[in-house]
Amino acid sequence: MATEVASLESEIRRRIEAGGPMAVAQYMGLCLTHPRHGYYTTRDPLGAAGDFTTAPEISQMFGELIGLWAAAAWRVMDSPKKVNLVELGPGRGTMAMDMLRAAKVMPDFRGALALHMIEISPALERMQRLALASADVPVSWHRTIEDIPDEPLIVVANEFFDSLPLHQAVMCADGWHERVIKIDEDDKFRFSIARDPIPLFDEFLPAGINNAKIGEIFEWRDDKVARDLGRRIARADGAALIIDYGHVKSAIGDTLQAVSGHGFADPLIGPGQVDLTGHVDFQALGEAAESSGARVHGPITQAELLRRLGIEERAAALKAGAPVEYATKIEAALHRLTSEERTGMGSLIKAIALSSPKLTLLPGFET
Repeated sequence: MATEVASLESEIRRRIEAGGPMAVAQYMGLCLTHPRHGYYTTRDPLGAAGDFTTAPEISQMFGELIGLWAAAAWRVMDSPKKVNLVELGPGRGTMAMDMLRAAKVMPDFRGALALHMIEISPALERMQRLALASADVPVSWHRTIEDIPDEPLIVVANEFFDSLPLHQAVMCADGWHERVIKIDEDDKFRFSIARDPIPLFDEFLPAGINNAKIGEIFEWRDDKVARDLGRRIARADGAALIIDYGHVKSAIGDTLQAVSGHGFADPLIGPGQVDLTGHVDFQALGEAAESSGARVHGPITQAELLRRLGIEERAAALKAGAPVEYATKIEAALHRLTSEERTGMGSLIKAIALSSPKLTLLPGFET
């Protein structure tokens, strides 16, 4: 493990020494997806023994409801005889298994679907293949959504977009400068700013952001993934559900963070050994998808979506007649997924749906 740290750190140092300070987005991309030493390409980061826990790992209820959402979306799509169910960043395959189990209540939907997993991690792909070895639907793996056959499709993405590389800019007296990482006089990585302002950056900013104070940070992502997804959804008369940590409107703020062992860590220490994430700008994501022809639904909070999809009724059904200890765990999971306290998953995590322009309503987003 120490060799991996040294190898990736050495690679980043070499690039900075050769090309100058490195943009935050480039650093984040290397740390997460370097082919030999990237965080996601070398390990299983999930669960109690990992660094963080996602909603599908908290309770089967989450994946089951997303599976029912997909089935209902298929109905809205006029029940095509073949549909590709695509998951972006499928983790251990837990949500896919729960979705397939829930789909049994609609045999026509289950009979129509083929499952497609978009995964860049060899380690996680191996786990997914084991988990889905007994699936009675066709399952295949791809690197990008462009590899999916050009047929009707339904896409789900839970905590996927927050792991895409994040650019940051800092407001200075002479304009916005990209935030970068340099090697300081103590031979350590440090945040800094690029020497020159970003040309014409004010024209790129959403309304209101140009009133930022000196020292404030604005974040953005390359919108290619959102545009490509919007294009595929519009072209295939499909639908997508995206669930992630983020904010409804574009805003000032530094959300870049590192997570290790279920706690916060220094993002500049141990590159490739800690998870790096940043909140999703749902306004920007929706606008990018809409520019490619998709219709945007939401965003709404995770709590609102799950309640509309029936999580409270599902929890009650699971608790009925269950041992007290099991019922207590179900209730705890329900609270964790839907808590609207300031730091609760129910409010911090948002959901947005995309569809072809033909689909005016999608389940969970009716109002």
